[in-house]
Amino acid sequence: MKNVFKIGFAFMAAFFVRSATAQIRLPSIVRDSMILQRDMKINIWGWASKGEKVSVKFNGERYKTKTADNGKWKLQLPAMNAGGPYTMEITGKNKITLHDILIGDVWFCSGQSNMVHQMALHSVRYSDEIAEAHYPEIRQFWIPTLTNLEHPLDTMPTSYWKSANPKDVLEFSAIAYFFAKKLYQKYHIPIGIINSSVGGTPIEAWISEKGFQDFPSILKRIEKNKDTAFLNSFNRGRFKGMSKMPRPVDKGLSGSTPWYSRSYVPKEWRQIGIPGFWEDQGLRNLNGVVWYRKEIEVPASMIGKPAKVFLGRIIDADALYINGQEVGKTTYQYPERRYPIPDNVLKPGKNLFVVRVTNNFGKGGFVPDKPYSLIAGQDTVDLKGYWQYKVGEVFAPMQGFGGGGFGFSAQNAPTALYNAMVAPLINYTIKGIAWYQGESNAGNPTNYEQLQKSLIRDWRHKWNEGNIPFLYVQLPGYGDYDYLPSASGWASLRAAQLQSLTLPNTAMAVAIDLGEWNDIHPDRKKPVGDRLALAAERIAYGENIVYSGPIYHSSNVEGNKIIVSFNHVGSGLIFKDSSYISHDSEEVEGEFSIAGADKKFVWAKAKIEGNQITVWSDQIKAPKYVRYAWADNPVNPNLYNKEGLPASPFETN
Repeated sequence: MKNVFKIGFAFMAAFFVRSATAQIRLPSIVRDSMILQRDMKINIWGWASKGEKVSVKFNGERYKTKTADNGKWKLQLPAMNAGGPYTMEITGKNKITLHDILIGDVWFCSGQSNMVHQMALHSVRYSDEIAEAHYPEIRQFWIPTLTNLEHPLDTMPTSYWKSANPKDVLEFSAIAYFFAKKLYQKYHIPIGIINSSVGGTPIEAWISEKGFQDFPSILKRIEKNKDTAFLNSFNRGRFKGMSKMPRPVDKGLSGSTPWYSRSYVPKEWRQIGIPGFWEDQGLRNLNGVVWYRKEIEVPASMIGKPAKVFLGRIIDADALYINGQEVGKTTYQYPERRYPIPDNVLKPGKNLFVVRVTNNFGKGGFVPDKPYSLIAGQDTVDLKGYWQYKVGEVFAPMQGFGGGGFGFSAQNAPTALYNAMVAPLINYTIKGIAWYQGESNAGNPTNYEQLQKSLIRDWRHKWNEGNIPFLYVQLPGYGDYDYLPSASGWASLRAAQLQSLTLPNTAMAVAIDLGEWNDIHPDRKKPVGDRLALAAERIAYGENIVYSGPIYHSSNVEGNKIIVSFNHVGSGLIFKDSSYISHDSEEVEGEFSIAGADKKFVWAKAKIEGNQITVWSDQIKAPKYVRYAWADNPVNPNLYNKEGLPASPFETN
């Protein structure tokens, strides 16, 4: 749509100055191929000259308005049934024609990295889903990352609606795509996804200033952050002395022959294992660059075929060289490394593999329990085992950074993402909201219950559509398995997430069984999307179905036992293992723990009795509390209903 006004944040003020002579402009999201919400009044809005007459022709009807003194205009079209495609003409001093408009259901999908993660990052697991993605009526609008600390914005950088086909679906949020696909296959109406998500961001960044009325300390931070002088001084203080630090040099790149070259002769290299972190293999106090090298024997049968290297996950950044040629690199720790090898790089016999790994803090190296292999055709060469390593660079400890080290992050500041990535969309009529966030708050979960409830109320107020459906994902398991009952930040955050179910028209997709101990971005995205869609079928579409696993309801003490009752038991409770499904009469040991008044938890036995579970331990004579799956990453969260939906972790009151 060539007439759409393409504007960045830096030009916002100039836009309004020039509006007196401007032609009609539309927000970025109002464009070709968009999906508009069915069965509800539809908002169309934009900007033009002060007092300019604007008309919209749509579905055989014409609607008229006039811009206000600030150049803004808005029209509300009547509710329509699902259908299309339609064409829309918007006329003022100029004329804009929009094509291929569908009427269906629009979902606003938001959160942090697990809502960001595109299908491309999960292309191995979901290769068939990608190849079969021929759904022109499933469309995504991706919101580019932008922050604003001062006020809510009206518009945002230009983006595009894209339909689900094998090429464009690679850019879709994996969870949002599977969510949309399940709804589309159920109801056969167009499904639009507006994805507004940013990795590594706390919930505070997504709430408006008015949403913090019960958080006076955060309101003070918001006011401070509006002062650019304060932010400049903050960053100057953080980076004071940085210029005095000696510039580090990577010996592997600074010599006459780089260490990845086939002509380089290695000297004084040591042995190290892949996968594994170097801190666990005799290297201490090392943030910097470590080089790995190994000669890999490649059989002739693998030559001349499309080949790729799987290098698991690497903390933090890496570059892979094969026979002196760079074949792939990644600049941060989270993506799985899957590098295609260009033609004519591999040779029959010995091939030199060199990996340059950069780590900034924490443990550096190769994450265990991930795939490390060379694949060509049907043949695979295992890359795990002992390699040689040499340190190329050691980073000096960060000093003079005001106690933190990384300066001010706008995208982590309260209101910053709401102002820039939510506020411009609140005129767009939607069916509901899907939310996946919490990892960035797990280190301090104290206020998360109040914060998530504030976000829900805040967004509902801003959209002004009543208690629109709000669906969210509870955090999956992540981190080391702990074989003793322990405190857990992730468990506390899950408990806080659980409390939002007290708000009307909300539903939670439990994902405790879908995590990976070594990956904060677990690969199994389809079950998460499917469970969100199941919740939508009940909350948004009124289906009479079992849409949730068991949710803790109440408990009471009977002697040395605690009887726990649940909502959402469906057809009944089960303990589900890979090898068996229990009967009511069986006692199970595992993820239940019990404590007396001192809250010193011990593992407990549990038994299903009807729609309740009896929990006890011979060590606790006067029990007061029960926990289930209370860990960052519980070993065996095996409580389900018979419909196959997992129970939410919980702690009794």
